[in-house]
Parts: sequence; C-alpha cells; structure tokens
Amino acid sequence: MFSLDRILVLPLLLNSVQCLSVGENSAAQGVTYVNKGIVGFGLIPSNFTDSLGDTLGGIGSGIAFKQTTWQSLSNGSYTGTLVVHPDRGYNVISTVDYRSRQHEIDFIFTPYNGTDDLDFESAQTTLQLTYVSTILQFDRGGGNTSGLDALAVRAAESGFPTVAVADPEMPIANETYQHLTIDAEGLIAASDGSYWVSDEYGPYVYHFSANGSLIQTIQPPEAFLPLDSNGDLNFTSVVNPTTGRAGNTGFEGLTLDAENDILYAMLQAATIQDGGDDDDTSLYTRMVAYDIANATVTPPTMVGEWVVPLPVSTSKSKTRKCSEIHFVSENVFFALSRDGNGNGAGTSSSDTTSKYKQADLFSIANATNIAGSKFDDPSNPVAPGGVLDDSVTPATYVSFVNYIDDDQLARFGLHNGGDEDSTLVNEKWESLALAPVNDPANPDDYFLFTASDNDFLTEDGISIGVPYNAGVNVDNQFLVFQVTLPSVSPGTIQQAIGI
Repeated sequence: MFSLDRILVLPLLLNSVQCLSVGENSAAQGVTYVNKGIVGFGLIPSNFTDSLGDTLGGIGSGIAFKQTTWQSLSNGSYTGTLVVHPDRGYNVISTVDYRSRQHEIDFIFTPYNGTDDLDFESAQTTLQLTYVSTILQFDRGGGNTSGLDALAVRAAESGFPTVAVADPEMPIANETYQHLTIDAEGLIAASDGSYWVSDEYGPYVYHFSANGSLIQTIQPPEAFLPLDSNGDLNFTSVVNPTTGRAGNTGFEGLTLDAENDILYAMLQAATIQDGGDDDDTSLYTRMVAYDIANATVTPPTMVGEWVVPLPVSTSKSKTRKCSEIHFVSENVFFALSRDGNGNGAGTSSSDTTSKYKQADLFSIANATNIAGSKFDDPSNPVAPGGVLDDSVTPATYVSFVNYIDDDQLARFGLHNGGDEDSTLVNEKWESLALAPVNDPANPDDYFLFTASDNDFLTEDGISIGVPYNAGVNVDNQFLVFQVTLPSVSPGTIQQAIGI
C-alpha cells in the first residue's frame, strides 16, 4: 500500500489564482491530482551498443509507447514496447556525423508499492528493459541525416508553404556536406505508425514514416526562427542568433492531443528577443499548437500559441528550463523542468546535488492565445528582457511530481547528491509517456514513464565506429511514477497509445 507521507496532493480549483484552472467546460472543478510516488526503476548500461555498432545513449531525449503494445497482465505486471529517440550523438568535444535514429525497447514492468527500501539490483527488476532494434531516419531522396552543427541552409522546396509535403529552408551540415542536421528532442508515435520528431536546430518538427523516410516538416512562426542581424536564417547551435530560439534551446517539448489531432511543441526556454540570451530572464517560453488531422494533404495549421512561465531558482534567479511536455487533458499539460545537476554533470557535491527536477503541471485555459498576433514578428517581443507584455496572460504553472525526493529515491536504491556512482540519479531527465493503470478501484490513475539523456557518457564507447572514453559511466536510467489525473477523459490515454 502507499504510505500517506509520500503522497503529494495538488488541489486544482477552477478560476483560483493559486491553483490550476482546467477550463470552464471541464468536469474537473475542485478535483485533486495526486503523486503516489515512484513505482518502477530500470536502466540500460552506459556501454550497450545498438545494432549499428554505436553506443546506445541519449535515449531519454524522447520516448513514446509503440502503438498497440501496452498490455496489463493477470499477475499485476505490464508489458509493451518503448520507442526511444537519442539526440545528436556523443558530442562532448564537438558535434559528430551521427545519423538520426530511434530504437525499440521491450519492457516488463512490475510496480513496487511496498514500504521497504529495495537495494539497487532488486530495484532494477521492477522495470526490465530489452533492446530490440534500431531504425534510421533519412533526408530527402534517402540521404543520410547528420548530428553535425548546422552551418548552412538548404533552400525551400518549390510549393512551400502551400504544398503540405514541401520543405521550408532546412538546416544542413555545410555547403559541401549537404545533409539534413537533426538534434532530436521530442517524439510522438502516431496511430498510423508514423512518427513526429521535434528538433533544436530549426526549431522544427519533422514527420517520418515508420521506416524512417521524411514525410514533411513544420516550420514555426518567424519569431521562433534563428535569424541573424540581417534577418537571414542561421541554424548553428554554437552561438546565439539575433532573434529566435537560443542555441540548444529549441523544441525540447513535443506532445499530441490524439483525440483532436492537435500537436503541441514548446521551446526549452524563451526566445532571444524575449530574454532568452540570459538564464536570469529566459522564463517566458512559448508553446505552439498545430492541427495535423490531414497533415499530408493540407499543411498543418497553427491553431494556438501561448506563453508558459517556467520555474525560477529562488537562490540564483536562474530559469529551470523545460525538457519535455506531455498532454494530460483539455488545456492541461505536464512540463518536465529541471536544473543541470546530477549524475553526468561533474564530481563535486555542487554538481551531483540536484535542486529541481520535476514533472509539473500547467494550464492554458485562461492564457492569451497569441497565434497570428504581432508577437509572431521577432521585432515585437512578448517579454522583452524577461518582462511579460501587459496585454498577455501566461499559462498557470504549478509544482507536482518531484524526481529527487530522498525517501522516494531510497526505496529504489538511488540517491541525490554525494558520490558520483551508478546509484546517483541522473542529471538530464528529458522525456515523458503516460499509460493507464487499469485499476477499477483507481480509475483515474496512470503510470508516468520518464527517461534520462545520459549524453552517451561511458568509458567504453563507440561513436560512428570510433572508440571513445568519456571518463565516466552514466547509465540510461528510467523511472516510473504513479499519478492520479482526474481531468483525463476516460479512454483518451488508451486512444493515444492505440489500445
């Protein structure tokens, strides 16, 4: 049974200034969201290799359940397949020519609800992970993609933007190596077997077929695009542009309202013109929404854009940037915001001790929809210097699931702070996926799966065929929480994962 001292209750009262509004038409007025804590932990070793011979790393950048695979077993366990997407490879020293790919990982999940602390080895039996396969993703004409920094621009295809599958200007490695460069950070598994992948360079959202062929590309408004002082696109991640997304701060968040075919993408933090050139002023990020119901026939239509205020460190006023979002119900989303401390960040206590890693909640029910407004022109910032325009109401953001609760971590043989060893909770948690508990006694309960990006850090690595030693071993860690989400419409999470 769950111990009451580890249940976080979050009241969400309609139109309360201190609580989360879920919308006037929601039946969730006065409902309570509950974090019931960690119920599963698993890992894939840092030196594991994929079927192409490269180190299997960075896989927490984006995760999704493969359609139709989630199953509840009669013994209380669950099985399924996770599709996981790494970012741009082992690039601690410099970016590399790592081809974009996604992996399939089978799992057996046996929730642990006991009160006794498990040792680290026993904890791993609660979420057993088995690598299955790797699928590469390709540029137009079947060409390879790359993880190299984007130093050049490919011209838009004829027909863009009125032709649904015509590409906008695309980030490529350079003029002589004209391969599409992708730094993938978000993943949606669509019901037709295709995948949507969000990227930091663009920031774009790419649509790939099940076999990895590029179908189409979503380009956001000009306010999001990295423009230089002449107003030209410059996709590099090494230096900040004059306006648009900051370097390495593109579309980290990607999610889908499967019932209505609305895709949402969110920047990791504010655009440059909105204060994104300084961690002290980068809290007002933006989320966009696109109708993708007939995406391959009609270009995806932007139907919404909102300002989302991210949490800020109380001691240093630094923005806790958002590494993922996930649709919960009408107007309500998870936001995975965190600091940069933990396993993989360094060896000092200040590096290994995390202060903030949370899957929080936010609502856009009362937020101003700025889609198509003057704020889509980069010359009209919505939050200049980090100060929000008075005409705009941001989303409501509240704290929810804490990853670094000491008691919760101890139940699975983990710790926050102290020695940098295999039991230290990882630095970069960057993905979320929801599945139903299917418990008649708790019909509003769901499992929240989350995975870490280990930056390919291992002492026994292989990067595009070349051995490397990163000086530290950081395993690919996974956690599972159980949460009560009473605003979720019955069957919508099941629909999203194809069951």
